[in-house]
Amino acid sequence: MGSLQMQTSPESDNDPRYATVTDERKRKRMISNRESARRSRMRKQKQLGDLINEVTLLKNDNAKITEQVDEASKKYIEMESKNNVLRAQASELTDRLRSLNSVLEMVEEISGQALDIPEIPESMQNPWQMPCPMQPIRASADMFDC
Repeated sequence: MGSLQMQTSPESDNDPRYATVTDERKRKRMISNRESARRSRMRKQKQLGDLINEVTLLKNDNAKITEQVDEASKKYIEMESKNNVLRAQASELTDRLRSLNSVLEMVEEISGQALDIPEIPESMQNPWQMPCPMQPIRASADMFDC
């Protein structure tokens, strides 16, 4: 305990050796703190740079995906339009077939000869009705080239 008293005694505060050691410790601690703060700033700056790069990449990916979705939507609208045209044509052809069948039935009645008049399939009588129910379009990860 005697040595402990020497370190805290007022006499040791006046001793230049202790003052020099204390100043040296403070100086080293200050340098160490500055270096630690510099490393911390560098780490934060690197993290910020990495995040900025990631944001840029994600924005580019998002733009590509948006472009692909727009293209797919355009193709869908185009196909839907073509399907509507085909349905209209099928309806028109079905009406023509009905008319021709009715003419054949009249010819059959007038001539008395039996003609082979095929029945119009149900699917052709209602071309606006799809033979299978609408199913949602599903996208897969392979659909987009990123």
